[in-house]
Amino acid sequence: MLWFRRINFTAVLLCFVVVVFGAFVRLSDAGLGCPDWPGCYGHVGVPEADHDVAQAQQAFPERPVEAHKAWKEMIHRYLASTLGFLIVALALMSTRIKGAPKKLPWVLVGLVVFQGMLGMWTVTLLLKPLVVTGHLIGGLTTLSLLLVLWLSGRAHGAAKAPRPLIGVATIGLILVALQIFLGGWTSTNYAALACPDFPTCHYRLVPETDFKTAFTLWHGLGINYEHGILDARARVTIHWMHRVGALVVSLFLLLLAVALLRCRESVWKHFGQAVLAVLALQITLGITTVLFQLPLPLATAHNAGAALLLSTLLALNVRLRQAPPR
Repeated sequence: MLWFRRINFTAVLLCFVVVVFGAFVRLSDAGLGCPDWPGCYGHVGVPEADHDVAQAQQAFPERPVEAHKAWKEMIHRYLASTLGFLIVALALMSTRIKGAPKKLPWVLVGLVVFQGMLGMWTVTLLLKPLVVTGHLIGGLTTLSLLLVLWLSGRAHGAAKAPRPLIGVATIGLILVALQIFLGGWTSTNYAALACPDFPTCHYRLVPETDFKTAFTLWHGLGINYEHGILDARARVTIHWMHRVGALVVSLFLLLLAVALLRCRESVWKHFGQAVLAVLALQITLGITTVLFQLPLPLATAHNAGAALLLSTLLALNVRLRQAPPR
């Protein structure tokens, strides 16, 4: 059981790295660094020798070889494949270890296979926003389930859970998940700079919007979505809704944090402090990302902050449900 938990914890950390590095690949416009899947221009690695590059250009004349982008994409695939190996190992180990969860590891195997398919479709469907956003959500879902698997085996103290907090924490987790979808939709539709000023959007509190176009999930096949296909108004709509969602989530999580800080048990106070800290970090990263015009390190850190906030809310929900009610 000790090795099961060690591999589980390693998988949690690696999954976090995969999610954040995937955001880095997307934000650095390297999502189509390799135009095929699972290889790269028909190679296991990136073609760099002159004759390999010439063959790659002949096979994919519409996609010139850019080694720096291709390596980013391939490193992401290598990391994701390693994560998949660890998840399969957990599933196989669960069948032999007494007391280990039996169903969740195999659910994770199914999820990671589906994630692989989404990764393939991300390339073959030319960065279709619905697929790329789904790939992001799938990665965070994998991270969440791995975290639940690890937390379920931890021993906890006897702190009691205030019953109303369970419902409030659940709503907070749902709101964060919805906000992450809006963030993914903003990124995959290249709308992160649609509102270059803050707190206004083109110097208006409520800009002109086009919700129908902005949230049309399916635009058909055969379209190259690199750099986006939506007009300015649709992108502004997406960006503005992400800001509105951020305001709603922030206010709700502030109330949740205050409620946690007012609890008698120190464990809930610590969770309240954690929620406040990660929320403050995420708000700061979101605002500075806009004000400094989407610098890659800040934009990537904003994605990491989303994963941290989701993990914090998930850990809180798991802990509340494990504690005896008060």
